[in-house]
Amino acid sequence: MQKKINIINNSEFKRLPIKSIKATINNVFAGEEINQFEVNVIYVDSDFITDMNIKYLNHTGDTDVITFPLNDEDEDLFGEIYICVNVAIRQADEYKVSLLNELNRLAAHGALHLCGYDDNTTKLRNKMSELETKYINCI
Repeated sequence: MQKKINIINNSEFKRLPIKSIKATINNVFAGEEINQFEVNVIYVDSDFITDMNIKYLNHTGDTDVITFPLNDEDEDLFGEIYICVNVAIRQADEYKVSLLNELNRLAAHGALHLCGYDDNTTKLRNKMSELETKYINCI
């Protein structure tokens, strides 16, 4: 396996970033010393991610990003990152950042999950946020 990032736009929005998302994910994997990977980044809408959130995570409502590692622990990294563009737009407005910044942050967040990071406590959430900032500031 080589280094491969596929970007798929299944959302209603066109002209979404590709190069900066790939750069962000490459930064995460380089910083986390992941040398072999294949990742699909799929842009989706609120309805799609809400259905995924219920089906796979047993959570209600939409969310910004859902990540699925698809490899066994002893294999090269393989996974999917689903980014909800509607939620990213809402959060960019709420956090007073550009949509590009928010999409890169969500891509970094998903990539960090694929690297094994978790965010189920405040301490772990803060660590991931710190790393997201580090990796998106590299692009």
